Amino acid sequence: MSMSTFRLFPKSLQSKSASICSTAIVLILIASGCSQSKEPIAGMGIMTGEVTDRSALVQVRLTIEDRLIDNDVHGMPGLVEFTLTTADGKTKHPPQIVHATAERDFIARASWADLQANTEYRCKTRTGTSPKTLREGPSGTFKTHPGPTSSDPVEFVVVTGMNYAKFHGDNRIDGSIHLLHNATELPKPYSGKDKKLGYPALKTLLDLKPDFFVGTGDTIYYDTPKEPRAETTTQMRQKWHEQFIQPRFHDLFAEVPTFWEVDDHDYRIDDGDNSGDYDPSPELARRILMEQLPIAPAENQSAKTYRTHRINKDLQIWFMENRIYRSPNAMTDGPEKSIWGTEQKAWLKRTLVSSNATFKIMISPTPMIGPDSLHKTDNHADIGGFQTERDEFFSWLIETGLDKKHFYIVCGDRHWQYHSISPEGIEEFSSGALTDTNSRLGVNPGDPNSTDPQGTIKQAYTQNPRSGGFLLVRTTPAEGPAKPKLTFDFRDEHGIELYQHTKTDIGNPQEIDND
Repeated sequence: MSMSTFRLFPKSLQSKSASICSTAIVLILIASGCSQSKEPIAGMGIMTGEVTDRSALVQVRLTIEDRLIDNDVHGMPGLVEFTLTTADGKTKHPPQIVHATAERDFIARASWADLQANTEYRCKTRTGTSPKTLREGPSGTFKTHPGPTSSDPVEFVVVTGMNYAKFHGDNRIDGSIHLLHNATELPKPYSGKDKKLGYPALKTLLDLKPDFFVGTGDTIYYDTPKEPRAETTTQMRQKWHEQFIQPRFHDLFAEVPTFWEVDDHDYRIDDGDNSGDYDPSPELARRILMEQLPIAPAENQSAKTYRTHRINKDLQIWFMENRIYRSPNAMTDGPEKSIWGTEQKAWLKRTLVSSNATFKIMISPTPMIGPDSLHKTDNHADIGGFQTERDEFFSWLIETGLDKKHFYIVCGDRHWQYHSISPEGIEEFSSGALTDTNSRLGVNPGDPNSTDPQGTIKQAYTQNPRSGGFLLVRTTPAEGPAKPKLTFDFRDEHGIELYQHTKTDIGNPQEIDND
């Protein structure tokens, strides 16, 4: 029996009971000889998430295979034993045994607390169907953050727009061609000999080995292809599986911990909000997000997806939630229209005011300054979008003096890199798309087809020619007479530096060093 047999199951069955379907897949694959053993493997590797100076999450997904079979990586129930030690082996935490079940897509997630700050850890795993059958699984390493009393430097990367379909091109199933893109013109897919390994930028990031990786959203695209797009639990999970099975993700996540945000394409649909009676529902979208990504402990289903972390003495980061709490995009812009929602906005202001970090970075899935394309209305930069909330927040920054205390915005979503300065002097750095195949040239201030037709935004840098890439951010501590620094470093997907901008805390943030 082949997997094409399973494709004949009614779509209603797939959407009503993911557990039944997952169990059916397991039985079919084992019966057809796709598995050499009835013991599961961790075919998608290991991922660490939400590392702080004292805690971390580590997860693996139990699978039948370690490659795509009919465009998916099929899960299998079992147990995962997680063992955490310091890299020098001197400190060992009690092992955690976690069940991997169909209800959670066979993902087992361990939650570690009471860790030592600024310390390297190794997490080893063993997998099996029972404690007696456990065998060696993947291992990963991470380093806890220095914490609020240490000035030890940190370096991290910010990415967006990992469009699997545009990179890999048409996907041929049973001899037919399925158009895997959500644009009017199909871009040329990547043609390098290393295509099966995944995005070249991932190798570049592993070579750099930053302290952590930030995905700002659009990690996968539920709406690519447009027809059929992912609507059911099974279809949505498949998007995550095909993305993270790529070998370069295995290698990167085994050594670099992650932080995650969500944007439109990995929430519901392009420019989507919470309105509209279509699938996936907002409830399902949130559940799959929390299931697939190590944002919170598995048992904490009500965890907030907005949060802040103090990285070291010089840096605090805010991770924003721009989809779950938003007003309808079609609502007339005004004081009641919000991307953040009342609770998140109050939290943001309260935590910003209370922070004594030298540098404060708000990482937003979508832009606040841009400029953006005139036709869009789903973010803070867009005319008819959410500019009123943006303007009120910028006014508040000025009233509190935070605009003069090294507050900066880093955003994803846009498919080009830029460094923009608003008329009020607020600065925004856009990471740009991770891959060349998902990149484009941006719109410039003064362009009549932009959200800044009057040219009021100052743009210190915009990417040209277009390319994939990422934003590298690093702190440099004060040493002797030298003051602490924060550097924004734009790179292409091969690591070539395109633009660099450095902020120095010399008592007057208006004066800066620019490299």
